[in-house]
Amino acid sequence: MKSFFYWTLVISTVIASFCLAAPEPAIVPAMGQWTVGTEFTHPQQIVLTRTSDKQPVRFWYTIITLTNNTDDDVSFYPKCDLMTNTFQITQAGKAVSPVVFEQIKKRHKSRYPFLELLSKSGNRILQGEDNTKDIAVIWPDFDNKARNVKVFIAGLSNETIAINHPVEKDDLGNPLKVFLRKTLELNYDFKGDPALRSGAGLTYKGKRWIMR
Repeated sequence: MKSFFYWTLVISTVIASFCLAAPEPAIVPAMGQWTVGTEFTHPQQIVLTRTSDKQPVRFWYTIITLTNNTDDDVSFYPKCDLMTNTFQITQAGKAVSPVVFEQIKKRHKSRYPFLELLSKSGNRILQGEDNTKDIAVIWPDFDNKARNVKVFIAGLSNETIAINHPVEKDDLGNPLKVFLRKTLELNYDFKGDPALRSGAGLTYKGKRWIMR
């Protein structure tokens, strides 16, 4: 039992020190750094009936609108994770049928007639408002005990930094490098009982840019 508590303390200390050491995005971008203009809808639910057993299957999604106001076309390699306060992390698109996107597209066709799926949105964002992209980001339902969720959207900027891993080392004994990307973090709390999914909603708590 003492050994268990000892290693729990060690792991917690390492994680805390790693988070405290993580740098923040630059206030003034360096030469050649860019961040695309980003708007977003707050996560909402969509429920589909599974064909095999007629059971309801729940998904969450947000729509991001990206505009490249830089002086050149930029690369776009997104990664969108949803993390609960119970430390469950779900990557966008995981176990999501194309039918889900088609239903979302139909739901929002009046406002987003050219809506794209994240995995099909290409690896370039052309410059100018005429090339603005509206992209659906979809996750399967997550831990119904969660009271808070955070959405992380990476790929909106080319700002990166490498830091030393606090524990892991290479074959020569040097700290392994961890590469972080400028990432948009969206923070939400559940309102109501999160276990009652059909009536559960999210309260927006704010956004910030982090290195992750």
